[in-house]
Parts: sequence; structure tokens; C-alpha cells
Amino acid sequence: MGFLAGIVILMSAATVLCSSFPSTLVLERAFPADHRVPLSQLRARDRVRHGRMLQSSSGIADFPVEGTFDPFRVGLYYTKLQLGSPPRDYYVQIDTGSDVLWVSCGSCNGCPETSGLPIQLNSFDPGSSSTSQFISCTDKRCSLGVQSSDSDCSTQNNQCSYTFQYGDGSGTSGYYVSDLLHLQTILEGSMTQNSSASIVFGCSTLQTGDLTKSDRAVDGIFGFGQQGMSVISQLASQGVAPNVFSHCLRGDTSGGGILVIGEIVEPNIVYSPLVPSQPHYNLNLQSISVNGQALQIDPTVFATSSNRGTIVDSGTTLAYLAAEAYDPFINAITTTVSQSVRPVVSNGNQCYLITSSINDIFPQVALNFAGGASMILRPQDYLIQQSSVGGAARWCIGLQKIQGSGITILGDLVLKDRIFVYDLGGQRIGWANYDCSLSVNVSATSRTGKSEYVNAGQLSDSTSLHNSPYQLIPVMLILYMLGNFLFL
Repeated sequence: MGFLAGIVILMSAATVLCSSFPSTLVLERAFPADHRVPLSQLRARDRVRHGRMLQSSSGIADFPVEGTFDPFRVGLYYTKLQLGSPPRDYYVQIDTGSDVLWVSCGSCNGCPETSGLPIQLNSFDPGSSSTSQFISCTDKRCSLGVQSSDSDCSTQNNQCSYTFQYGDGSGTSGYYVSDLLHLQTILEGSMTQNSSASIVFGCSTLQTGDLTKSDRAVDGIFGFGQQGMSVISQLASQGVAPNVFSHCLRGDTSGGGILVIGEIVEPNIVYSPLVPSQPHYNLNLQSISVNGQALQIDPTVFATSSNRGTIVDSGTTLAYLAAEAYDPFINAITTTVSQSVRPVVSNGNQCYLITSSINDIFPQVALNFAGGASMILRPQDYLIQQSSVGGAARWCIGLQKIQGSGITILGDLVLKDRIFVYDLGGQRIGWANYDCSLSVNVSATSRTGKSEYVNAGQLSDSTSLHNSPYQLIPVMLILYMLGNFLFL
């Protein structure tokens, strides 16, 4: 939920190539040799058996992803987590623009009770979980959050608390608890076993603004930021997960995608260094080109400061350009297509009426970053289709302008249909155009220090989070454990 709304969800299953796989297995015959048994039944039995036998093997944690970038359908990507003892399901938005994982808690003021999404909302009750503990002000984990402005302390009750205000005007406040995050670890092939890790997360007792609305309500926000209170930082510090995660968000109407803790390996990925000492995922955007021609924009427009810079934020649905870059960009696009389309302004947005394919008319756009890495935007990466007018399709510029702001935000509009790798250890972000309905290879450093590769693929018996009106994509795979985040 970084600056705006947007989110991620994923569902998947994968194939792991593990060097630690036992060399000998004890075989049993569970089914008569002359009977035909469905493969799904055989696989299910194997999963249970191997889950018992491979307790010490490293693997990957698999998360389901649902949602789409399309603001007229869902406008966010989200996933399902299991927290507490006994574990309960919580649906949370995937947000690289914030640090903290938080979920709605009982007696919450303003928390939605129902959702327009095809999900059942739940509230977390610390008293109902046998493994839940409150975080006090003297807890070193609370002190870690104070350093990054992710936590505060009440001298009255010694309770570690938080208050977050998002860029869209919504907000939440509550207190911190620690409890178990449950993971389905994928081992050799499609074999799975359950595992868990203790994490600190927020228990929301107040929500305001758009967070109170039911139309796209979820149980909370899963912050994948790089500060100490994020889940990915917590898991990495415990040595149970690598300090890198990746996603690949599907941009078609089916939605869904891939979310993994681990590094997706793909030969076409290009990397750009993160701007150091920043609270968010800031990249050094140096220039913008339209149809191969660099726009005349002062490079200082993109320089990172307290009120400037370029942020990668999966919690934002669209994308936003610094005010000084917006008009040159719009003018370049309009000039390029003016002979083939009819430019119109609709509700303050630059739009175009066209009767043919946008790919035949509109130019490619290149965002050029430090390190020689360019992000190539197709027309569908910067245009949004709206209603038709007189038989012509109306496409509007999806890159918006925040009036008076020098911030550039790369939201789901441009993040979709790409692999994104957040290498926190190497302090860099990489990307490559990709069909996110395909499988991916994931690399992670195992507990043995070896590099393990996962072929994250879609299994025939993979199931969605639930029955939804739009098709859910079984998402690829995720490495050893999860992550957490929040914005401002």
C-alpha cells in the first residue's frame, strides 16, 4: 500500500533441486499393482510421506498470489498467510513500499468486516493463539522499529505500538505481537512439509480512510521493505531465509503471479544499484527516452533527496512521474501519435481515441537507470484502457503526476509482466520482461552454504486461494521463507 493502493497475491507450487535429498528411500507398496490410481492421489501420499522423511532438508515456502493491476477490476495484488497457534488464514496486500506486516485485530475501530473481493476476512486475536506474545517497550525488536520510525512506545502500559499514515490519506495504528508464521515448504519435486518461524507483526486496532472501505478490503498489509521490522529482514537475521526476494506479477485479466523469497534466475535480468541509506527501494533514474529519443529533462529532477527520487512500490496501482518530467513525457507521446489518433482530455487525464492496436501506434518508452540498466515500457505499460467513444477505444496515460511533488513511483502498471529481484544483500534491484504464467528458476543460499536452484512451476493439481469470479493463477515459487513491509 505504499503511496496508493495495489497488491499482490500468489499461489504456487514448485520443483526443488536439493543436493541434500537422501540417497536411499524405504519403499512401501500402498496400492495394489493391478489397480489404477489417479496420479493426484499418488502425489498426495508422496507429499505426506516425504514430509516426514525430509524434516532436515531445506526448501522453499510457497505463497498463493491473486489480484490484478487493473484498477477497474481489483487494482492490487494480495497473498494468504497463516499466523498463530492454531494457524488461521489472513489475506494481505503485497507492498514493497512499506516495512511492516500488520493484520486487523479484534475490537478494531474502522476495520472492514466483509470484502468485495472473494475472500473471508479474519481478525487476529492474540488471546486465542497459544504462541502469541505482546512486545514490550524494553524488547530489543521494538527498539529496532523505533530507529526506522516503524514503532513507538507507550510509557503508560509499556506496550510497543505503531501508527502508519499512507500516501492516499488512509492510516492504521495498533500494537506489536510476536507469533508463528506458518509456511508450506516445498522440498524435492512437489513434496511439501509444514514449517514455521517466529516473527513480530502489527495488530491493528484502528483504520482510517480507504482502509475502512469494504470494496477491496483485505486483512492487512504485508510490507516487503528493507528495514529491521520487515518480515524478510527478520527471517534473514534468524538465518532461515536469504536476504533477497522476487516477484513476477501477471498483467492479464487472470492476474496472480509469482512471489518468492530467493533470487529468480533469468539470463536477461539487468540490475541497478539501490540508492544507499534510503527507507524505501530507491533507484537512480537518470533519463527517459521515447522512441529512442531522450527527453529534455534536467537530471536533477530525478536526484534522490527527502522529497525527490524514484521508488519501486508494488503497493501503488498506477505509476507517477515527478512533476517536472510529466509534461515533457506527455508531449513526446502525443507528438509521436498525433497523426494516427485523436488526442482528448478526460477528467484531467491525457487520453487518445484509436481504432487499431496500441502496439501499432504508440512508441516504446525507456526508463534509464544507473548502471546502464534500462526498463523498456510497452504501450500497455503506460496506457490504461477506458470506455469506448463512438466506436473508438479510449486509452489514457497511466503514468500520473503528483502535483508539486518530485517523487517518481513505479507501481504495478509498470512492474507487471516482469521479473523483479530485490537483492537486499547486494543492495540492488534487477528486472527483465517475462511471461509470469511460466515457471521460473530460483536460487537461494541454503543452510549448508550451497546455492540451490528451484524450478518453480505450476502443478496440475494446484488450487487457488478460493473460487473467485476471475481466474486465479497458480503462482510459481518462493524460497525459504517470507517477508514484511510498510510505507511511511
